[in-house]
Amino acid sequence: MKAENNLDTDQIRQLVWRLAFPSMLAQFVSVFYSIVDRMYIGNIPDIGEAALAGVGVCGPIVTMISSVAFWVGVGGAPLLSIRMGQKNMEGARRILANCFMLLTVMAVAITVAALLLKNRLLMWFGASEALFPYADAYITWILLGTVFALLTTGMNQFIICQGFAKIGMKSVLIGAVLNIVLDPVCIFLLDMGVKGVAAATVLSQMVSCAYVLSFLFSSRPMVSITFGGYERRIMQQVLLIGLTPFIIIALDNVMIISLNAQIQRFGGPERGDMLLTCNTILQSFMLVVTMPLGGITSSTQTILGYNFGARRPDRIRKAEKHILALCLAFTAVMFVVSRVFSRYFVMIFTRNPEYIELTVKAIRVYAMMIIPLGLQYTVVDGATGMGLSKIAISLSLFRKAVYFLCIFLIPAVGDIGQIFLAEPISDFISPIVSGTVYALIINKVIEKGADS
Repeated sequence: MKAENNLDTDQIRQLVWRLAFPSMLAQFVSVFYSIVDRMYIGNIPDIGEAALAGVGVCGPIVTMISSVAFWVGVGGAPLLSIRMGQKNMEGARRILANCFMLLTVMAVAITVAALLLKNRLLMWFGASEALFPYADAYITWILLGTVFALLTTGMNQFIICQGFAKIGMKSVLIGAVLNIVLDPVCIFLLDMGVKGVAAATVLSQMVSCAYVLSFLFSSRPMVSITFGGYERRIMQQVLLIGLTPFIIIALDNVMIISLNAQIQRFGGPERGDMLLTCNTILQSFMLVVTMPLGGITSSTQTILGYNFGARRPDRIRKAEKHILALCLAFTAVMFVVSRVFSRYFVMIFTRNPEYIELTVKAIRVYAMMIIPLGLQYTVVDGATGMGLSKIAISLSLFRKAVYFLCIFLIPAVGDIGQIFLAEPISDFISPIVSGTVYALIINKVIEKGADS
């Protein structure tokens, strides 16, 4: 089957837009059904706010588990793109075979471990006695779908990196639409409550997984999944490159967990639970920013990886410029949205005036510096796409370090409500450092190109 995009000859600007927009749209839809989930939970009579806070505690656990999919998917996809750029199709097939086996084994192992440790994890991550029943009901069902979720997300990277951006988008849309349809059925018609939200998610993940694997096992892509040829060296290389996005996502969740823990510690039982509910809504808004933004930068990694392998630095430079412009335009729009429409966003989840006022204020503080975040994503994901894991992880870890420092210092010297300042501080400092470092070293790196 002919790819939707020719990474060799298509104009760079057209390539960036054709790869970025389907992925950005898919991530918007993915966020939308996550928001729909939380909207239904927040509006369950009598228990809405408590149930929403309980699911918010589960959020970092679910996302941390999901980061394993990016560890393998984003770790292997750049390698596959580089091999394709080198016209080494046999090497590309070996990479895909090893990644599929590696991700399957890791998914099964994580499912078993997480189910055994879930009670301790929930308590560690901030579930109070009042919130624990809702968090436990949700996480138990979600964990049962871990294998489907990881295979869908991880293997979808190998569809996108071969130029099939629309197929990758469809895999997300199928699950999202099905989830939205199943939510009211499971929650209200079957009277499953919080469990119904999780059950609808798992069922939709199963269908998406079937779609992704049926495509990759077929003859339609240029590189299909095969069996055999497993090599420890390839798996180690995949895990090394994928370590950057894995650590980024894992630390993002550790930051949210730390934020929740600090809120509970300094906020006390009553104010702490209220701030946790507000933070759950706040993080839902930030997903509307970060997931489509990540969709732009991750989907265009294949352009950078392919041309890095083909030793074409001119196309890499052009691509980076267009990717950065698209990211900055998107974050500028979302900055305006955070100022103008945040109240309407919060009212999707709750009609409690006290919760609304507190959350709107938190969103406006948290999103003060999201425009420079476009530069940070362009630099870090661009370096990852070319297999430059040391550069990517160093720049990402610097941003996390700034955030962690603020998380622990702000409550110690001020009011707990000011803790949301940690995000804009890190979003201002980190892009300046990342942009400077990248500008100083990138020309030498891309001129050298990928090793054969």
